[in-house]
Amino acid sequence: MAWEEWEQIKAAAGEPNHTRMQLNQLPLDQGPGGVAGDLVVNQDDLGAVGHEAYLLWDELRTTSDIAGAGADKSGAGSTDQAASTLTSHGFAMGAALTRTVEIWTSQSKSVLQACAHISNHLDFTKKLHAEDDAKIAAQTAAVDGGSLSVSVLSKYFQ
Repeated sequence: MAWEEWEQIKAAAGEPNHTRMQLNQLPLDQGPGGVAGDLVVNQDDLGAVGHEAYLLWDELRTTSDIAGAGADKSGAGSTDQAASTLTSHGFAMGAALTRTVEIWTSQSKSVLQACAHISNHLDFTKKLHAEDDAKIAAQTAAVDGGSLSVSVLSKYFQ
């Protein structure tokens, strides 16, 4: 950008009819639900998501094991048995089916681990935030013993 162009932009910005940039935000005097600037976190939301992650983990754990499904006395699942039979009869499909089971098993374990981490992390987060909320409430009590709102606290920083 040339210096002259910059000067033109600055001059245009100072004109009364110039369109100015404005951030899309709530008015300062009102927040969600009509509460001025207070942050509200519902701990039940964290627990609900964590619970759903656990349910998904449990469902996947019991239904996604195609390697072990229909296992025979040796422990080979029906898919592995089919792959062995196809391979023994000279079909390339046998090796492809074995590889498919290996990839499926690997990916299923990854999804199971992700669901377990989500569930455990949200359970931990819910507990931690509840403890933090209690500690903060005790430290920021108003004169009457009630808690100070964010809007009141923000006045101290002006």
